Amino acid sequence: MPEAPTHRAFFGDTERAFALPPAMIAELERLSGAGIGGLCRRLFAGEFHHAHVVETIRLGLIGGGETPQRAAELIATYATARPLAETYPIAVAILECVWFGAPASAPAPAADTDPLPAPETAA
Repeated sequence: MPEAPTHRAFFGDTERAFALPPAMIAELERLSGAGIGGLCRRLFAGEFHHAHVVETIRLGLIGGGETPQRAAELIATYATARPLAETYPIAVAILECVWFGAPASAPAPAADTDPLPAPETAA
């Protein structure tokens, strides 16, 4: 699959990768009957179908590297009957990666952050 911005989140029993490369975007559009722009606007505004949340997560799992069978199992176990308060934020974050790109990671701290110089020894 082509590289796509990736969102990482705890889902089910571990942290997982979610991505929507072009092939998965096309499948999401087909399943939802809407273009990706309209689907994003609806989900971001909180005007969505439950199936849109579930399918976004399922396809995001596949795009993130899970097999279609494993993604379906994870969805059946950890998404379909779970409260929207758990699944909706994941679907939104996946679509935010499509819309805005992957969030920048925090910069690593500098190797030497000691503001005081080492004391000099008398020779």
